[in-house]
Amino acid sequence: MQNTDPFSQLKANQKIGWGLFAPLEAITIPAAARLVEFAEINPSHMVLDCACGTGVVAITAARMGAKVKALDLAPALIERAKTNAALAQTEIEFVEGDVESLPYADTSFDVVVSQFGHMFAPRPDVTIKEMLRVLKPGGRIAFSTWPKDHFIGLMFDIVSQYTPAPEGVPPVTDWGDPAFVGERLAGTVKDLNFDRNSILVPSLSPQHNRDTFEKTAAPIIKLVGNLKDDPKKLSSFRFELEKLIARFAKDNVLHQHYLMSRATKI
Repeated sequence: MQNTDPFSQLKANQKIGWGLFAPLEAITIPAAARLVEFAEINPSHMVLDCACGTGVVAITAARMGAKVKALDLAPALIERAKTNAALAQTEIEFVEGDVESLPYADTSFDVVVSQFGHMFAPRPDVTIKEMLRVLKPGGRIAFSTWPKDHFIGLMFDIVSQYTPAPEGVPPVTDWGDPAFVGERLAGTVKDLNFDRNSILVPSLSPQHNRDTFEKTAAPIIKLVGNLKDDPKKLSSFRFELEKLIARFAKDNVLHQHYLMSRATKI
């Protein structure tokens, strides 16, 4: 069957780029516990973790007794998630899949969550429609995202100056704006709530953090690859990123602020 997805090449690149994310999983583990608590997951729930990465949210929910399924676009992350789940002695169904086309029946889950994942899908309207489709009426949707005006959002702004997003793909940091989230969920949910927190990342130097991003964050991996034959522009990007890191780092800690959103499906 012919692939009619206009963003198939983007997704193919994401599969490869985000497959290198695993070394960063440790810094996202505390945030996973906060999201599970914020989503009010309990042992009676059937939970879906969209764009699950290495499974930190899925495993956190499963360890408290919830029944969990999870999917991610990157097969390398699914394999890592399976290993993590086995070590934690949890039973989770992990599959390779696309949040824009979830392989689950309508109204299958009590809670649908995503931590810094679903927002990278290129079509927010399709993404949120799918996440709500598989959610039961009265069920909760909850996710963590990056605001525009804090470190990760500003980092993505710098990246976009050197490597613009494909035509028709909105900034991922739109998902970090409560007004945008409200618009995406309008007419489909009630009791929309927000909370904020931050991830604390060890920061021996801005250069150390920048080097880590270049090895693990798909957009930056792609940018550095694109600029490998333009050392002047690559040096400029690195200077700007290191300056931004220094702005948000203090006492050897880089502060990455994020937004949590939660609502109940009507």
